This record gives sequence, C-alpha cells and structure tokens, in this order.
Amino acid sequence: MKIGLFIPCFMNELYPDICKATYKLLKNQGLNIDYPLSQTCCGQPMANSGCSKDVKTLAINFVKTFKDYDYIVAPSGSCVSMVKEHYAEFFNDDKDFNKVKTSIYEVCEFLHDVIKLENIKFDHSFPYKVGVHNSCHGHRVLKLATASELNIPYNSKLKNLLNKVNDIELVTLRREDECCGFGGTFSVAEEAISVAMGKDRIKDHIDSEAKIITGADMSCLMHMDGIINRDKNPIKVMHIVEILAGVRP
Repeated sequence: MKIGLFIPCFMNELYPDICKATYKLLKNQGLNIDYPLSQTCCGQPMANSGCSKDVKTLAINFVKTFKDYDYIVAPSGSCVSMVKEHYAEFFNDDKDFNKVKTSIYEVCEFLHDVIKLENIKFDHSFPYKVGVHNSCHGHRVLKLATASELNIPYNSKLKNLLNKVNDIELVTLRREDECCGFGGTFSVAEEAISVAMGKDRIKDHIDSEAKIITGADMSCLMHMDGIINRDKNPIKVMHIVEILAGVRP
C-alpha cells in the first residue's frame, strides 16, 4: 500500500519532532510512506471562524494532492474529521473526493483498524504513568474511544495501542472523555472558559498521579501544555506517536 502522510500546518511549524516521530512510527511498521510537498492547511481554522469561502481552495488542493494514495494518514483527529465531515459541500459527488474521504485516517485509527492490533509490536520501554486525553473530534467523530453518555462497555483504541508498549502504566481518570476547552478559535473567543476547562482537565490527570498526558490531537495538548507551563504543574504532555515511536520525555 502507498500511504500519503498528511501533517497539519501548525504541527509542521511548531512541532517538527512530532511530525518526524509520526513518520518513524509508520516506517517502523514496514510501511511505504510518502510526504507530498504540495500539501498545506486542511482549512479547519477558517471553517471554525466562518470563512467557508476560504476553505474551498484548500479543500480542492487537499483532494488533488492526496487522491492517488491508497491511504492518507495524519497525527490529528480534528484535521481528519475536517476532511471527512466538512468537505462534501465543495464537491458534487466527486469521485476523487469520495476516495479521499474513505481513505483518510488518524494515525492511531489506521494502526488499530487497518494494520490491526495483532500485527503491531513495540520493542521499547516507557516506564511512566500516563493519562490519555480523548479529544472531542477523535472521540465522538472518529470513534477512537467509547463516549461515556452511551453507557456501554468502554473501549479505547489509543489505550489498546499504548498497552502494547513495555512497562507503561495507564491511569484511570475520573472523567475519561471530558473536553480540554481548546476548541480551536473557541479558546480565543472564550478565553476564560477555555482556560478553566483546561485546568479542570489537567487536575484530573494530576489527581490520578499521571506524569504524562497523551492524546491524538496536538492542538488539545498544546492548549494544556500552555496552562501547565504557566501554572508550573508537575506534569508533561506528549503526543501519542512519540510514545509509540519510542521517544522519552
């Protein structure tokens, strides 16, 4: 299979080491990975701000860039959700878009559901207590974990992958699927509410004695990391691909 690696624009600019860890993680599974240089923003920030006309140009470019890949994989649930859920209005049942829509995966979703859990092995050790933050898009749109309001047995694709890492200890949070308060431009328009929600989310991890907060969306982790650094909290954030790729804190 030929896989196109989609890297969100803010991660490319602010977190290049996590982008490299994503590539390393996929290459470690023996996969054929390509990084198309014509890619750019998926348009999510503009969509969140109501600038839908600006999104169309980016959507067309995205489909043109990735239409020939068997799979498209990205380390961001919210960006994947943007493509899958909000591009259709710009394409009139276009075959290229339909292919892209069904071919794009968040990286944990791809490893768990396409490569399959039983085919994945990690040889490295990560001897830390880790709390998993389920971002809203990944959790309820991509179904990376079971939403608590469904009142059915809980399952988390992120935890299933992390449990294959040697010596890791996953903590149980009081609220497994609570929002961190980031919400893209919500954190700018409603700063006070956003920060309060972030502090609550961090406290839940600290109270559970986690040393690391991980998740599949760097935007959420970035939001919490800013609060952690400002408040000097005794905890760190790491994107899940770093842990799965063998990066130490």
